[in-house]
Amino acid sequence: QLHLVESGGGLVQPGGSLRLSCGASGFSLHPYAVGWLRQAPGKEREGVSGIDSMGFMKKYTDSVKGRFTISRDNATRYNAKNMVYLQMNNLEPEDTGVYYCVAGTWLAVSNYMWDLVDYWGQGTQVTVSS
Repeated sequence: QLHLVESGGGLVQPGGSLRLSCGASGFSLHPYAVGWLRQAPGKEREGVSGIDSMGFMKKYTDSVKGRFTISRDNATRYNAKNMVYLQMNNLEPEDTGVYYCVAGTWLAVSNYMWDLVDYWGQGTQVTVSS
């Protein structure tokens, strides 16, 4: 089956850092824009960040600007992992939630049109608490 796999979540104190990773199972992420969204208990999904297929265009929701950085490994060598990363610094309790990565067109990812993306991950829990 073709799907995305996230890793790197965990429990961290306010002000701490985590690095989330997103990889593809059964296909390459190379042609796809990739986005991160999160969902906290009782709240709607919230788009966090997105990056286009070449890594040139990036988008962040206002609440994470200056704290989160999205990047990707777009190496074209045969065994390239083509991972996408979300470096999260100075984490706040409000950042708590399940973080999902999605892959699709830049139009869908940058406009948080989750129903139009092609692939989803299973999610990774991020908890920011003292």
